[in-house]
Amino acid sequence: MNHTNWIFLSILLFTACSAPRYTGAPNQQAERFSDNGEPITQSLFSDKNATISEENIQKILDGNFKLPQQLRVAVVSVDNASPNRRYYWNYWNDEQYLKTQQSYLDLFAEKLKQSKRVVSVATIPDLLLAKPQTFTNIREAAVRLQADVVLVYSITTDIYSKYKLFTKPDIKAFATTQLLLLDVRTGLVPFSTIVTKDQLSKKQENELDNNEATHRIQKEAVLMTIEEIGKNLLDFLNK
Repeated sequence: MNHTNWIFLSILLFTACSAPRYTGAPNQQAERFSDNGEPITQSLFSDKNATISEENIQKILDGNFKLPQQLRVAVVSVDNASPNRRYYWNYWNDEQYLKTQQSYLDLFAEKLKQSKRVVSVATIPDLLLAKPQTFTNIREAAVRLQADVVLVYSITTDIYSKYKLFTKPDIKAFATTQLLLLDVRTGLVPFSTIVTKDQLSKKQENELDNNEATHRIQKEAVLMTIEEIGKNLLDFLNK
């Protein structure tokens, strides 16, 4: 070993032996920051596009909130034509599409009426909603209906077919339903959930073509998500 390499090796050995080693628990580093200086109780980042003040953020996070015991509920589906309809457009006509959307709405209303706290359920018509839909105009439309809360939901679906030689193809549908409960008085969201389900089936003998089968399987997947969400929502309302 030449003289230069020996010096380099010596420096490495000295550094390895003398370097401090951290042997504490992983979260001690974070805890050390929280123990020093004054406590941070609000955002220190300046956001010119903020729609709520720092003062009100603190009030909301530190405050108490409770829904009224008796609830008048308004129901609305967001983005009804898109993105949902892009999956249906190729093989659903307008009548089928509208009837299916109405069936989803009816099932949500049916689930809500199972709670003793719900005294009425109304649908927010499109005529009351400006485009694009926002929580602000949904809330204002609910006020016109004298609703205490708004059930806001969105449904998206997709399908794929797996073809098998000499047998009927498997058709699998995925459905994702997002739902939240918006308190009209405060604008707060006391309940929200996302449920995804899939349904695998084949074209039945009484179905004219794969389009009709796909329509049925997609609808079955969506109804499965609504059933689960309805149960979770009733559990929340009946607490």
